[in-house]
Amino acid sequence: MNPDSKQNKISWKRILLFLIIAISVSNIFRFDIFAFRESLKQLPVWLFLLTTALLEGSGVIIGAFVAIKLLKKERKTEMSLFGTSRSNSLLMAVVPLIILTVVGVTNDQGLNSHAFGFFSIIASFLYCIMEEYGWRGYLQEELKGIKPWGKYLAIGFIWYFWHLSFLTKASAGDNLFFLGMMVLGSWGIGQVAESTKSIIACACFHLLIQIMLFNALIKNGISGSEKLIILGISISIWYIVIKKWEKESKTIAA
Repeated sequence: MNPDSKQNKISWKRILLFLIIAISVSNIFRFDIFAFRESLKQLPVWLFLLTTALLEGSGVIIGAFVAIKLLKKERKTEMSLFGTSRSNSLLMAVVPLIILTVVGVTNDQGLNSHAFGFFSIIASFLYCIMEEYGWRGYLQEELKGIKPWGKYLAIGFIWYFWHLSFLTKASAGDNLFFLGMMVLGSWGIGQVAESTKSIIACACFHLLIQIMLFNALIKNGISGSEKLIILGISISIWYIVIKKWEKESKTIAA
């Protein structure tokens, strides 16, 4: 057997273990099966936002940590929280925090829009980091031995499956659109993972998708023009940071 093939051997048992933990734990809170949300609403708004984000993302990160630990017994992994640059990771992370705090997010929680923007972006970003530990931190590492189209298709499908959107009232068309978004997102964020090895950098792009389309805290609290401003500024700055990052990595490698 080719040494590289053995080194990159995929364990479907590890993937299944990760998925079982991710689905069973996170979706208890995502679907509010035990009606915890009403009790949590008694907390201060900022603490409610942080707590719900941590609970909803908990299954993915727990499953990822278990699977990564098992994977590391067989081979080295490259992804980490800051990747190959702590400073560039933090620079990317601070961009949406500043923008959403300045722009503000309209809400029905009685909070000033700028304060709500600050707390909601922190909660959402923490959630995205937790998810990215699963999809890029573990799953992309597990599947790195197969061809890119197969890798990103598999990650996208598993990411879609984890959401269990097919069990909701969403139409077949909505589910197909969502599946397509997950596959496309897996490819796009996967490129960021390859360049930076940074969970935080990946979470930044995950967060942007959330703000534009899915995030219940933010997407309806900002206008279409504000979304375009956030998109334009974030992508422009991140592009510059990543290009600089790639040059630094090449210099170090040389």
